[in-house]
Amino acid sequence: MKIAVTDDVDACMAIRRKVFVEEQAVPEELELDAHDATAVHLLAVADGRPVGTARLLIDGDHAKIGRVAVLAETRGTGAGAALMRAALDELRARGVREVSLGSQTHAIGFYERLGFRAHGPEYDDAGIPHRDMTLLL
Repeated sequence: MKIAVTDDVDACMAIRRKVFVEEQAVPEELELDAHDATAVHLLAVADGRPVGTARLLIDGDHAKIGRVAVLAETRGTGAGAALMRAALDELRARGVREVSLGSQTHAIGFYERLGFRAHGPEYDDAGIPHRDMTLLL
């Protein structure tokens, strides 16, 4: 699997549309936003086919990882963890010291295994329960 920063935002959007809009019923107008134009997008490709994506919003030494999505048929293969490790490596290379994300509550354990810590109350984001998480690099 190859994971890299990409300009192929259309491929990233197609994965996000499949995962969030079609599978999780997130309204498309909530899934796609103005941050996509300025974000750093990562794309995971396996066997020549896009299978995962993540979006990095960088502000000085802080960044937010969001829109982490892996196609259903690729989940459980380690693609999500590889995508997150690539995201963290990219952020370290850009001088980021603190990373945050909003995790769907069912995925908190996944992010905890990568070193993130949950904090604050559970909240609703697009009809899905979430909690904020942070990691110091």
